[in-house]
Amino acid sequence: WHVILLIFNTFHWWTHTRRSQTWDYFQVGDKLVKEMDHMEAYKIALTTWAKWVDSNIDFSKTRVFFQGVAAVHLDGREWKDPKAKGCLGQTQPVLGPTYPGPSHPGEAIVKSVLSTIEKPVYLLDITLLTQLRKDGHPSIYAGQGPKFVDCSHWCLPGAPDAWNELLYAALL
Repeated sequence: WHVILLIFNTFHWWTHTRRSQTWDYFQVGDKLVKEMDHMEAYKIALTTWAKWVDSNIDFSKTRVFFQGVAAVHLDGREWKDPKAKGCLGQTQPVLGPTYPGPSHPGEAIVKSVLSTIEKPVYLLDITLLTQLRKDGHPSIYAGQGPKFVDCSHWCLPGAPDAWNELLYAALL
């Protein structure tokens, strides 16, 4: 390897189901599985990745970063607005230093798997930062028409710029 910096980011793709799912099968060991819980599959995939990192990366030459889970805003009840239709019409972030909704299921998986890696992988922990930004999504302006509300991707400038600032600070 002649790489000095690796940044991994994968969670978003594990949330897709039905027509937006980009795969038909999961491979677990030698078995092909038609369907399984996506969080279980995510944990298996990250565990495989962690073993690869431990056995293939020379940490004296390469720094490894893992971008944590970016939140989606599909249910207004999470931020105490039960009438909200996801991020549609949201113009203000969630106020305060904590998110009133449940913890993100992918976040616990990331932290659990990263704790098993023998070598230092830096977690760019963006979960809370993105949970607070219910106003930061393209919503109906994603280009797929007014019936499609995109509450999983992010507008620029916005949250991704903050992620870049966090990465930059970690590199200094």
